[in-house]
Amino acid sequence: MDVADWASLSDEELLERRISALGLRLEGTPLEPLIRQLYDELSAKGLAFHPPCHVGDEWFVPIGIPAIFVPFFLVHERLRALERTMMLEVEGGTKEWFMKLMRHEAGHAYTYAYQLTRKKKWRQIFGPTSREETPDTYRPRPFSRSYVMHLEDWYAQSHPDEDFAETFAVWLTPGLDWRKRYSGWRALQKLEYVDELMKSLAGKSPSHMPEYRIADYDFLNVKLKTYYARKRKLYADTYPDFYDADLRQLFAAPAGIKASSYLRRRRRRLLNSVCQWTNEKKFSVNRLLARLIERSDQLGLHVHNDDPQQDFRVSAFITTLVMNYLFTGKFKRTK
Repeated sequence: MDVADWASLSDEELLERRISALGLRLEGTPLEPLIRQLYDELSAKGLAFHPPCHVGDEWFVPIGIPAIFVPFFLVHERLRALERTMMLEVEGGTKEWFMKLMRHEAGHAYTYAYQLTRKKKWRQIFGPTSREETPDTYRPRPFSRSYVMHLEDWYAQSHPDEDFAETFAVWLTPGLDWRKRYSGWRALQKLEYVDELMKSLAGKSPSHMPEYRIADYDFLNVKLKTYYARKRKLYADTYPDFYDADLRQLFAAPAGIKASSYLRRRRRRLLNSVCQWTNEKKFSVNRLLARLIERSDQLGLHVHNDDPQQDFRVSAFITTLVMNYLFTGKFKRTK
């Protein structure tokens, strides 16, 4: 399908199209030079393997397959706009963000291409691993110095495979003096090991390059509306009900501005503030805000017109809910 056939469609019309029929490719797009940049960074480290890249439904490297799949919505500006409309943000939508994700995925590709988890020292450094996927929830320790800081949500702490990929990404980042940055950290031992390991692989071809069919892994044979229905449900399912008592305490004015109106007017400011400090997805926080607004309306709550501390209290309350979820898997605290 020619891009001209769908790029001018409305959101409603575009959502009816099957992703696999959009004719998406990485070649000739603004992503191509960024992929070349990754290859140049690997070559600068003396590494010969350049992981092949394909269009997929999300950022991932299939288990056992040393290839990087880049989400389809990054391939064309029209699809980026739809992603922003549907999910409020575009993962990897800036050059810096894209490259951080590419370096991370390259770490996974190298794990499989050279079967690194079979090495005894790798397991000693990063821990025992398995073919299990990264868990949906984990309890990070934000101030731990045993892990590097690369992607959001303390992602290195989620699984040994992710710990390696994050460490690899930091090691690969051009211009970053990781020895200085992580001086005094236990994570420095991991970086030193990655440096040692990659030097041993310099110029070597991969030992494991299984054949694969792209279509078996890209998951694009669905309509855009199906893709977004699944994605939005996945994020929305993480948000349970909340305590009415909290809202009544937060909006305790007997009269004044309706709490729901107050929240609607400050929605964007609250969304940006909470997401900045929690690193949570905008879509998820927006869903939480929507539920708070709806329930405040149902309870008939009000806020004082002249309370300068109200914005601070509301931001703190929502941030607490989000952080509580991050650490416990639940938004509601135990009473």
